[in-house]
Amino acid sequence: MAKLYFYYSAMNAGKSTVLLQSSYNYQERGMDTLLFSPACDHRFGENIISSRIGLHAEAIAFDAQFNFFEFTQAKLRHNNKLKCVLVDEAQFLTKQQVLELTEIVDQLDLPVLTYGLRSDFRAEPFPGSQYLLIFADNLVELKTICHCGRKATMNMRVDAEGKPTQVGAQVQIGGNESYVAVCRKHFKQSF
Repeated sequence: MAKLYFYYSAMNAGKSTVLLQSSYNYQERGMDTLLFSPACDHRFGENIISSRIGLHAEAIAFDAQFNFFEFTQAKLRHNNKLKCVLVDEAQFLTKQQVLELTEIVDQLDLPVLTYGLRSDFRAEPFPGSQYLLIFADNLVELKTICHCGRKATMNMRVDAEGKPTQVGAQVQIGGNESYVAVCRKHFKQSF
């Protein structure tokens, strides 16, 4: 029975690495996968999912108007080897898109694996994450650590000098130059 999974964590926990490994596991057994990444993330090129440890794969870009159910349904008509849908940076999904992913699971009987941040740099939920926490069948926390050794659960945005900031739009694409994963205690102490 297919399920909707939400793998969530703070920055730098290996979400993209786990996604790429999951896709590889299907492909190694002769099954096809659909990989999706947000169109707004161009850090590693267009239509690419890339991990910090050097793994990468082609992906289909999505924006707020993209319909996951219609796209997957059309692909499934022409590919009976399609067995799994994987979404990177799932925090950028809309509520409607999360509902479309539930339809892929419920109507097309395909598992959907989503990977994303639970909250932003202000400790506010992203819409995609909020609705995945509600609609996912399985929630899986991927863990990373704070500089103090505790589990990091928060994403702290830093400025060009490396100082914590809570200024700016909710979405600012960046990596280690812009964000640091920290525990709740150090997140609260930084402001």
